[in-house]
Amino acid sequence: MPSRLLAVTFDAHEPALVAQFWAVLLGREVVETSGGALLPGDGTQLGLRLALGRTEKVGPNHMHLHLTSVSHVDQQQTVAAAVELGARHLDVGQRPEEAHVVLADPGGNEFCVIPPGSSFLAGCGFLGELACDGSREVGLFWSEALGWPLVWDQDQETAIQSPRGGTKVAWGGLSLAPRVPTTRHRLDLVPTEGDAGREVERLVSLGATQLGVGEDGDVTLADPDGNPFRLLNSDE
Repeated sequence: MPSRLLAVTFDAHEPALVAQFWAVLLGREVVETSGGALLPGDGTQLGLRLALGRTEKVGPNHMHLHLTSVSHVDQQQTVAAAVELGARHLDVGQRPEEAHVVLADPGGNEFCVIPPGSSFLAGCGFLGELACDGSREVGLFWSEALGWPLVWDQDQETAIQSPRGGTKVAWGGLSLAPRVPTTRHRLDLVPTEGDAGREVERLVSLGATQLGVGEDGDVTLADPDGNPFRLLNSDE
């Protein structure tokens, strides 16, 4: 059976601080784990994990979150709340006519507050999208890996969504920015059945590459674009 997507994980020098920021902004509880903090999803909303990492951030993340709005006032309130909690505005080259607001959380991770009226994110919930750099091939890989159907496949851009709805995961093409040796973000999965070894074999057969096994038994792999992800041996 396909793996379950537990969370998108961001490394941070102060994971507790960043986790508290997102907990307040998203209205979630923080669950302390051995490697940091988890903000569990609810089956349709993607979980977030903040892990202790010492690597310095170099360039923009290759994946970032999109928050939705039900009105322009709601968008302004979300931006104001985020800034009050420690976010800052970013200039990433967005054009004046673009209505989304780009911010960085206290750990420096970019995220966008999307204006109302987005048909693509309609019905996705507040945490509407995890937007990623990536090829069409990697979108097809993740569709098979998670058992999530493709809900967008056009002009080399893809998106998948849980059969239950909620947060979309989308790939908008490969980034022109040089790839950094160590990334500070990744997807974390857990097997839906107990045999992790068999699940690793299945993921490799779909196009993943096994990179190593940690002392805790977590397996690190790379997707077809070379992005690392982990198969965890537990939800914690």
